[in-house]
Amino acid sequence: MRTQRQVVDYSLQKRAVLRELLTGRVGTYDVCDASPYLKNAARFHGEQTDDRCPVCRSENLIHVHYIYGDELRQSAGQARTRAELPVLAMTLREFQVFVVEVCLGCDWNHLVEQFLLGRDGLAGEVEDASDSAAANGSTFRRRREAQR
Repeated sequence: MRTQRQVVDYSLQKRAVLRELLTGRVGTYDVCDASPYLKNAARFHGEQTDDRCPVCRSENLIHVHYIYGDELRQSAGQARTRAELPVLAMTLREFQVFVVEVCLGCDWNHLVEQFLLGRDGLAGEVEDASDSAAANGSTFRRRREAQR
């Protein structure tokens, strides 16, 4: 996505959890604990992946995208499909997305990544001269409001 920024990847943490599981320091009941809400979100809003579950290896993982932000109000904390994210990114200034992988077979779940989306990410791109002047005016107004 064009406005994606401040990406945090949790793959090292995932590897550490799986290592703990394989060495027996942590049980499967500790890591395979997806809530019914997360499982429903995976069924209805999730995106199927080609990756197999690292625990049961019988089903493919599903990615669920949760959105949070001040402008979202009542929609904050909802799961959205990946197709809805670019539309929201063009209508909202800034919101945070958390991607969780879920296995519906064994209830494995783990935070995969987190990133910001929104129109504020477009400020660093090259713009037309007329767009740049308009953007500078709105940026000045936003800075002015932030100082108050």
